[in-house]
Amino acid sequence: MDAMAPSSKPHPEREAGAETRLHRPSRKEAEEAVRTLILWAGDNPDREGLRDTPKRVTKAWRELFRGYEQDVADELDTVFEEVGGYGDIVLVRDIPFFSHCEHHIVPILGKAHIAYYPREGVVGLSKLARVVDIYSRRLQTQENLTAEIVNAIDDHLKPRGLALMMEAEHMCMAMRGIQKQGVSTITTGYTGVFKDDPTEQMRFLTLVRGAAVR
Repeated sequence: MDAMAPSSKPHPEREAGAETRLHRPSRKEAEEAVRTLILWAGDNPDREGLRDTPKRVTKAWRELFRGYEQDVADELDTVFEEVGGYGDIVLVRDIPFFSHCEHHIVPILGKAHIAYYPREGVVGLSKLARVVDIYSRRLQTQENLTAEIVNAIDDHLKPRGLALMMEAEHMCMAMRGIQKQGVSTITTGYTGVFKDDPTEQMRFLTLVRGAAVR
């Protein structure tokens, strides 16, 4: 399945800091919610193995969804202009990521590939991976995740062109419902020269796949 990432901007309520406009439950309320779910699943939250599970789950959620408390501007606002006149493609390939499906809150596991043509400078390579991490550590659909990453990098770097491919397996498809393991979903997003020139898209895809460029 190939899908072009939508070009629309993410909804404001999805942005970092949006939780301040909502009522955020206390840690105790969150732990009680976990206890309720354990009971609903059919187990006893007071037995030895589950007694501290509500605390562990809420602590894990703060880590798994820390992207809501992070801002991509902190990662992309520093651009290095002294690159010796380099203006060719920059590709960061095989960036591992995990996210959680917003429909079932189960994992999405995959990797991202990002390429861009610099306009006035380059950004630290680790910063691109951090952008993927920030947006993936939120409740997501893969399509929206792809669009958010593309929009953020394009807005901050303003490259001559940007390309993104995300490949992932969705546990909501592997563990429940149709229960098909090993199925990969691919989404892509292009701007600038990558969007306008099919040969640039082909170059990107060829580099991602590791084949020799002719």
